[in-house]
Amino acid sequence: MAQVTADAPERARRIRLMVFDIDGVLTDGRLWFGPQGEALKAFDVRDGQGLKMLAQCGVAPALLSGRRSAAVEARAAELGIAHVLQGVDDKAPAFAALLARLGLEAASAGYMGDDLPDLPVLARCGFACAPREAHALALRRAHYVAEAPAGAGAAREVCEFVLRAQGRLDALLQRYAT
Repeated sequence: MAQVTADAPERARRIRLMVFDIDGVLTDGRLWFGPQGEALKAFDVRDGQGLKMLAQCGVAPALLSGRRSAAVEARAAELGIAHVLQGVDDKAPAFAALLARLGLEAASAGYMGDDLPDLPVLARCGFACAPREAHALALRRAHYVAEAPAGAGAAREVCEFVLRAQGRLDALLQRYAT
C-alpha cells in the first residue's frame, strides 16, 4: 500500500505542474549500454499514459534529469512533453527557473524523485513523491510514496493520485470506458 501523509490530498489538489526524474523514477534505475556506448532505457507504457492523462486534465508534465539521453528526448516527444530538462547537475535552480518561466509558485508544483540529487527539489516543491525503492532521505521528504516500483507504474500511481485529489480522475476514466 502507498504511504501517504495526511496533507497529501490537499497538496495534490494544488498541482499545476508535475515534474519527474528519469532514472529510478520513470525507469527502474538500471542503465543499459550498447556497443557504441549509447544508453538504453526501458519506459513503462502505464507511466507514459499517466503523464498524458495529467496533460489532458491541465496539469503540465515535465522531466528533470541529471543525465542526458536521446532515449528521454524520444520518449518525451512521443508523449508530447514540452518541458524536458536534461544534463542538470543542480536540480534546484533548474526547478526554480522552470517555475519562473511558467509563472508558478513552488506550492503548485509536484516532484517525483528517488535519490540524493533530488532532495533539494523534494524539499522545495508543494507535493513531494518517491518510488518505494528511493533513498531513505527521499522517502522521508515524500508526501506520497508509491506502492508500484520505479519504472513499472510508480509514476502512473502518482498521476492518478493527483487527478483523484483534483476530482478529475473519474471523468477522465469514463472517457475510456465508453
